Amino acid sequence: MTAEDFVMGAKLGELVEHMVGSYKSDARTQHIDRVYLPSRADIIQLVQDLLELIYPGFIGRQHLSEHNVAFHVGDLLPRIGENAFRQIWMCLCYMQEANYPGASHEDPCAAEARRVSLTFLEGIPEIRRKLAGDVQAAYDGDPAALNVDEVILAYPGLLAISVHRLAHSLYGLGVPLMPRIMSEWAHLQTGIDIHPGARIGANFFIDHGTGVVIGETTDIGENVKIYQGVTLGALSFPKDERGRVIREAKRHPTVKDNVTIYANAIVLGGDTVLGEGSVIGGSVFVTSSVPPDSVVTFQPPELRVKTRNGDKGATAKEAKEPAAAKPPSSDYDQMPDYMI
Repeated sequence: MTAEDFVMGAKLGELVEHMVGSYKSDARTQHIDRVYLPSRADIIQLVQDLLELIYPGFIGRQHLSEHNVAFHVGDLLPRIGENAFRQIWMCLCYMQEANYPGASHEDPCAAEARRVSLTFLEGIPEIRRKLAGDVQAAYDGDPAALNVDEVILAYPGLLAISVHRLAHSLYGLGVPLMPRIMSEWAHLQTGIDIHPGARIGANFFIDHGTGVVIGETTDIGENVKIYQGVTLGALSFPKDERGRVIREAKRHPTVKDNVTIYANAIVLGGDTVLGEGSVIGGSVFVTSSVPPDSVVTFQPPELRVKTRNGDKGATAKEAKEPAAAKPPSSDYDQMPDYMI
């Protein structure tokens, strides 16, 4: 069987007509007769080039030395700058076109795109400084880490926060679309969903990472550690008098310094504050503020164990315990393994 065995023939014109008709019937899923739109593929390539710039020798070209690294950066930076300028320009013009349809398309955004691009590039050394702290936090926080090289090469949490710090910079500079494309690419790679608007302090570590969600208006302090499945989300969406969502409102939690949040915890609400030094146990559901230095857990459900020979089930509490069992010394010690 070959491709020649399938011939559309007279059906081709009919299929084309139906497809084009579907474009005309709903403008939400087509971009026709409009000028500006960023390239998702080019933005992803930009992210990969930026990661090579941030982690020289680890990502992209290897075998760099003090003799050739300047040449490498001199070759990489113009490529990054040109791509960044082009995509930022497209994003800014896209918003202008959306807000002022029919306006002149004679390069209305070039000056602002140039300013934003240079500001973004000038900020990369500071982003590298913050990421160095994130690398160290991952190594210090995970006894399974061989060294910081392994963290950079393998840890999804570091990839997610690296892309986030880049995307957050562009978000703060007022660039639409592009930061979200960057963050969603990282989400696709790692399973970690961080909105580019979230503010995240120094020395941040996501352990394991899969299923983590951090909303747009989340504020996270320094030295914070979270595990897989954690959600920092919105409890509700405030609306105006016409029933439309107020997008500028604070919808997501504030996490103060030195907080640890264990697996599958859900923390919701713009008024919710996790106090400094708190520990949030696994699988808890938090919708109100927590004082500093607190330990938040829930009473686990009763577990029943039934033997294979049909003996009556017994609760875990009734199961035989070692004679020398010693009571825990603190609330934290009482947290089951699945919670920490």
